[in-house]
Amino acid sequence: MDLHNKVAVITGGASGLGRAAAQALVGAGAMVVIFDMNAEASALAVSELGADKARFIKLDVSSGTDAEAAFAKIVDDLGHVDICVNCAGIAIGAKTINREGEPHDLDLYRKVIEVNLIGSFNISRCAAAAMALNNPDEKSERGVIVNTASIAAYDGQMGQCAYASTKGGIVSMTLPMARDLASQGIRVNSIAPGVMATPLMLGMPQNVQDGIVANIPFPKRMGEPSEFGQLVVQIAENSYLNGETIRLDGGVRMQPR
Repeated sequence: MDLHNKVAVITGGASGLGRAAAQALVGAGAMVVIFDMNAEASALAVSELGADKARFIKLDVSSGTDAEAAFAKIVDDLGHVDICVNCAGIAIGAKTINREGEPHDLDLYRKVIEVNLIGSFNISRCAAAAMALNNPDEKSERGVIVNTASIAAYDGQMGQCAYASTKGGIVSMTLPMARDLASQGIRVNSIAPGVMATPLMLGMPQNVQDGIVANIPFPKRMGEPSEFGQLVVQIAENSYLNGETIRLDGGVRMQPR
């Protein structure tokens, strides 16, 4: 897909991996619409990306009606949606039972599922409906969806039951969603990042960071958010890449804790 003048919707686009994806897509010629709950960070992102290249809609990704209305507005205002990148997500640390023998808070588990998994599906389904309205390009393509999984889908650590469940779900829905949308010319892929140098990770004590990096084979460092953004662009541009989850992790396989 040629990204010039394409419209990309990015959830969680105000910070972290979503912000990096927005930067990379704008650099490749696309216009981005950020879906995020943080209005202040989103306004800053729009200012830095350029008001002619970025817009912001405050959105809870788990709300079906709000997502449908947001995509309808984008199509009305901009005429089309070509790319969707789902980066919005939350993480908690809680074991199935804690040290006192108390069970995992079920409402907390449900919340992580709502945001990470249902949110990704919700935005993807609305994006697909909008993309299906597009005229196919010279390669019969109408759009591309990129979801964000995690290596926790494969190597979930202690205390990651909720988070790993959502990321495993994203991996599992990648191929069937790609098959669902093949006749419309819409591709679906996922990225499973490893340890990335996001503000959350960089805020950890240096000894904790060093311990995490020690397990990464090569390159022996955290991944850069810009490398995630680079991969988003490459997935969008490569029209033969479909139904795949790509690990972006320096070859690491996480230990139990």
